[in-house]
Amino acid sequence: MTTAPATRGPDLRIVAAVFLVAVVILITRTTFGRAGLPFFADTDDAMRMVMVRDFIHGQNWYDLTAHRLNTPWGAEIHWSRLVDLPIAVLVMAFTPLLGLDAAMVAAGFVWPMLLLAMLLWLSALLANRLVGPEGVLPAVILPVLSPAITAEFTPGRVDHHNVIILLTLAMLWTAVEALRRPRFAILCGFFAATALAIATESLPPIGAAIAVMGLAWVVNPARAATMRAFGLSFALSALVHLAIFRPPSRWMEAACDVISPFYVGIALVVGVAFALASLLPLRAPWQRLAVLAALGLAGLAIMVALYPECLKGPYGGLDPWLQANWIAGIIEARPWFATIGELPAYAVSVGLPALLAVIVVIARLWYVRTDRDEWAAVLIFLLATSLIMLIQVRGARLAIMPAMPAAAWLIVSTRGRYLANPRIPQIAGLVFSWLAFAGVVLSLLVTAVVNVMPGTAQAVSELRANKELCLVPSAFAELAAIPPERIMSPVDLGAHLMLYTPHEVVSAPYHRNQRGVRDTFRFFSDPIAEARAILTERGIGLVVLCPAMPEVLGMNDRAPDSFANLYAAGNLPDWLVDVSLPDSPLQVFSVLPE
Repeated sequence: MTTAPATRGPDLRIVAAVFLVAVVILITRTTFGRAGLPFFADTDDAMRMVMVRDFIHGQNWYDLTAHRLNTPWGAEIHWSRLVDLPIAVLVMAFTPLLGLDAAMVAAGFVWPMLLLAMLLWLSALLANRLVGPEGVLPAVILPVLSPAITAEFTPGRVDHHNVIILLTLAMLWTAVEALRRPRFAILCGFFAATALAIATESLPPIGAAIAVMGLAWVVNPARAATMRAFGLSFALSALVHLAIFRPPSRWMEAACDVISPFYVGIALVVGVAFALASLLPLRAPWQRLAVLAALGLAGLAIMVALYPECLKGPYGGLDPWLQANWIAGIIEARPWFATIGELPAYAVSVGLPALLAVIVVIARLWYVRTDRDEWAAVLIFLLATSLIMLIQVRGARLAIMPAMPAAAWLIVSTRGRYLANPRIPQIAGLVFSWLAFAGVVLSLLVTAVVNVMPGTAQAVSELRANKELCLVPSAFAELAAIPPERIMSPVDLGAHLMLYTPHEVVSAPYHRNQRGVRDTFRFFSDPIAEARAILTERGIGLVVLCPAMPEVLGMNDRAPDSFANLYAAGNLPDWLVDVSLPDSPLQVFSVLPE
């Protein structure tokens, strides 16, 4: 069964109803289900609020230095003010009514909900366009049943990932619309450049958008104006975003982890290649493909020759030791198959719907002759994001929304078969089509299996729960009351220390602070004399520990007289004096002068 795409917009009453139910559930879960646990639970959320607060207090738009990080020198991080700005506006709007601290929490509630409303609206638009009115309901229900979506759009989630998910869907929707309405190509190019300006994790969907626009012209030369509009919009918007991101004196500064001349140069290559190719009188598809490939490869070769270091990716300039001993240990940065043992519920609930969607779209292209160009665009986005998911499981969050049209089409098709012939196989097919894309159901099933077969997954879950107790605001109350100090702490504790106290820290988990992160690992694992030297060089006055954080255990090759070993044996040197409160989850040691 197929459903003709709708000519009218989606029923916004459905979107509003699902959104309101989702908001009630998410807020209730946060307020009651996570009572006593940190609101800004992730280090990135805490760090975002640190940067927003500094911005509100007068830090320059172009100054992306976290001045209390990598004490005493500070460290520039790679984030965009484009996400700071709307959150800062919300905080300033709430501050006169609530005070700054409560205003930040209020903004943490409102911002993800605003993004979720836009996400569901776009999902409804896309499903209405590709599947028809019957596809709207599953296209707005299934996203809020996906752990990948609820995790990124829950209250307190103020990092940039939810914005990139939204922009990925916006790129897909405008790319599909542009195939019939060329003016949408301009929007698609703008969304692609904006995503690039916010985070390089958006490169896969940006690449998909470029491929869709180029191949649309290869297949149909009448879409020359569409391709040209996208290319020029992408190039010009990227230039504007570079100017917004950095002051003129730094426009030509090389970087591979943020918008920079390398990425803007690639955008210009796309713009020039698309514009030139669209003006050539090429009749055969292979000629158009060959011209695009030649122009694109030539431009890319120039950019790689100018910036060869960017071939290694955003982390290419990272200290090899940190790559091997820090980045490689981040579970979410591992391949999808490798995480099934440690994060089985998440890996299955986000991975299977994305992979199933690829199969569904291929089947739809094979069996249904209508709207093949539009569904081919969906497939390109799915392949790009699913491939990244297989390489790094955290990429799954970008694959979920492109999977929604496939889910909607499958559900509508199986429902039609059931209505035409309501028998057990048809009923089973309809139920399966819903459950296979309902990530929360998959998660519950996997969790039930894990509980019966305990192992690594349970250990990871318990460790995370213990760590969260160190991140609640009350854990920092005593520290916040004392005059500013310089603190050595585990990497994952640094952002929350900066958020809830006036102190400076050595590290937080950001790759541009290589020296701070490396010194933190050295402090816990190197001989105690070298650890003392690090504290002296930085003028550290306090060592603050969360015993559940892994750095406290030290590295596998730690020195016999390392801080980690001496701490475990209860035999720390006399120049570290325990000043912890007995009821606090944090341990605090005062560093006596030499």
